[in-house]
Amino acid sequence: MSPDELVYLGVLAASIPVGFLFRYLSPPVKQGAALLLGLSITIATCHIHTLHSLVTVIGTWIIIKSSWRHAPALSLSWTFLYLLFFRLVTKFGLPSPTPFANAVQLLLTLKMVSLANEVRSFHVEKKKDVSSFAKSPVVGGLSQEPSIYDILSYSYCYVGIMTGPFFRFQTYIDWVRQPSPLALPGLTPCLQRLKLVPVYGALFLAVNSVFPLAYVRTEDFLDQNVFYRMFYMVAIFFVFRMRFYSAWCGAEAGCISAGLGCYPEKALSKPGGGPTVDYSPDPTTEEKYDFKTIQNIDCYNTDFCVKVRHGMRYWNMTVQWWLHHYIYPNAPFKAYTLRAGWTMFISAYWHGLHPGYYLSFLTIPLCIAAESAMEASVRAKLGPRGQNIFDWVHWLLKMRAYDYMCMGFVLLNATDTINYWMSIYFIMHVIAVCCILVGRVLKGGKKEGRRGDKEEKREGEKIDNDKNKKLDFESAGSQ
Repeated sequence: MSPDELVYLGVLAASIPVGFLFRYLSPPVKQGAALLLGLSITIATCHIHTLHSLVTVIGTWIIIKSSWRHAPALSLSWTFLYLLFFRLVTKFGLPSPTPFANAVQLLLTLKMVSLANEVRSFHVEKKKDVSSFAKSPVVGGLSQEPSIYDILSYSYCYVGIMTGPFFRFQTYIDWVRQPSPLALPGLTPCLQRLKLVPVYGALFLAVNSVFPLAYVRTEDFLDQNVFYRMFYMVAIFFVFRMRFYSAWCGAEAGCISAGLGCYPEKALSKPGGGPTVDYSPDPTTEEKYDFKTIQNIDCYNTDFCVKVRHGMRYWNMTVQWWLHHYIYPNAPFKAYTLRAGWTMFISAYWHGLHPGYYLSFLTIPLCIAAESAMEASVRAKLGPRGQNIFDWVHWLLKMRAYDYMCMGFVLLNATDTINYWMSIYFIMHVIAVCCILVGRVLKGGKKEGRRGDKEEKREGEKIDNDKNKKLDFESAGSQ
């Protein structure tokens, strides 16, 4: 493991016992202590580059105070433009940021955009209440506009400061103001989340030592037979998954120990978003709680779900929620495939400027189109046994598609990525295109392009409708 990875591991490991101690603190002390600890970690690992995150926070605060109505769009523009400056900072004669500064900046970008949207929703609902003379609370909505101290506290909260998961400002406030944190579940769900981490960690170290990524860039690798070269991407993606399974399960355990994201099961919480039902615990009955709000990875379903589109839902789940709610509905396109492509492009930009990110993420819409075409033209015409066989083949190709795309994600460089894909004859691109063509020949692909994506389209339309309703409320309130 590299020195940076050891630091990440140390921060993760320390956050778990520290979280249990935070349950004993009163709300004001908890807020101040979480800010102080998070800021200390940031300064210790990022040094002078801490200023990048501070400038981002202050800039977002100014935007919110200046124009809450346009804050979501302005904050997205501000934080993403600053990301560009942050990544090109050496071009301006400034020192290159540390990897820790990059991690902090990535998560802070998500937080600031989400915060601007939450503040805007608060003001829209406030105007709605005034115009309708009726209380109409939003699930998980703010009760007041946050102060600069609140924003700084949220931005530098020690929980997940470098590793995630992403959580909304309202989730943070609910955590700070928890009335009885010691009564909430902690140790059992924490151990449950950690039980496989040693296995993931051991597999990561073992397989990584046998299949190092650097070998892919050598001439000797290209001299190997094509089947070995194809198998290598399977091993690389396995290492990639084990690394993130370990990190994200550990990060979730840090949230669980502190009680962050703990809500009643009946609140029907979603990863990243929090409760979807306005539910208050009944003090006379025993409630069951969960930590779905801060769940960032579903290891089993990531590996064993059948479809490419579903695989994204179980990976980096809180960031997927952010993309689905703040990027997808605002895409400058109506067609699902184009919206998905736009969302993947934004996701690639958020990750970095390396061409490998874009080559990988923009392959996803092609794979989705391919599986949609085959589902309508082939699967829909099969019997139960045939569909079962189809699903097994689909799953096998789904995993190979992610193996294939992972290579661009880890190699980063366009030349290295294309050289590797060329060494295996762009096999997944070829298979995807062939599936689309077969679907169209069988007169199912084009229809399935619409029919196979019903679930995603319904979700997108619901977001659009909610967005339009909020705009109507805002317009009515300002008249």
